[in-house]
Amino acid sequence: MPSNYFEYQFTVDPKDPWEEILLAQLTSLPFESFDLNDGLLKAYVPELLDSSIHLDSLSVMQSDEVSVCFEKKMIPPTNWNAQWESSFQPIIIGNECAVRADFHPPMEKKYELVITPKMSFGTGHHETTQMMLAFALDISMTGKEVLDMGCGTGVLGILSAMKGAKTVHAIDNDPWCVENTIENAERNRCTNITVVLADSLPDNNPRFDLIFANINRNVLLDQLSNYAAVLNPNGILLLSGFYQEDVAVIQNEAVINGLSVDNQKSQGLWCALKFTK
Repeated sequence: MPSNYFEYQFTVDPKDPWEEILLAQLTSLPFESFDLNDGLLKAYVPELLDSSIHLDSLSVMQSDEVSVCFEKKMIPPTNWNAQWESSFQPIIIGNECAVRADFHPPMEKKYELVITPKMSFGTGHHETTQMMLAFALDISMTGKEVLDMGCGTGVLGILSAMKGAKTVHAIDNDPWCVENTIENAERNRCTNITVVLADSLPDNNPRFDLIFANINRNVLLDQLSNYAAVLNPNGILLLSGFYQEDVAVIQNEAVINGLSVDNQKSQGLWCALKFTK
């Protein structure tokens, strides 16, 4: 059974630009999902990982320019869906892609993704997911082998399958995300998605034409060489989960590992990068 979760509720004064700066820095800690609604930033961490949350390590918490206060409480996992049903609104990416929950009416788009989140990240509302979806819409997926590292709800892999990917390998280290991706793949009738509970690449060393990794700066820097190693020639690596000040160091690590910078997107303080091999 999945563990209970702790909810951290932050209030930031002034909000602009500090709320997004705080959110960006929180991604370096073991929080698994975030919710920004009604002027409150909420972050969620499994009970077993809560001892690894050291907020004092964040520079924003030490800044004299902003006041950050927080409250913490334990919540049972069963509360999550009810929270999302009250706040989850459909989104449109470009002119072709819609992401909605199963309790929303159908939307007439070429790619309609029905996503019901559990305690997992990737409904399409966060800027990083939106940029990754936008990148994916512009890439031919037909016949491609796709890897989605840190799959969350499975939204990126599901879009890839809808666009004709041969197979999609989805990996996450959170049992909630694995269960949620399996359910969402079934809900969207995607039969070529394999979901694995793990925190590293598959042991059988498969090769991929396209890799998604929407995680955080530290994990990306640590794993980038591994991603490059399993990427086929002319393959594409899409990265997000970091912000503008991290772009240079991530680009440098990618180039060291034989990749070329192809494109960059930014939304708010967040960035996404496209590399080719």
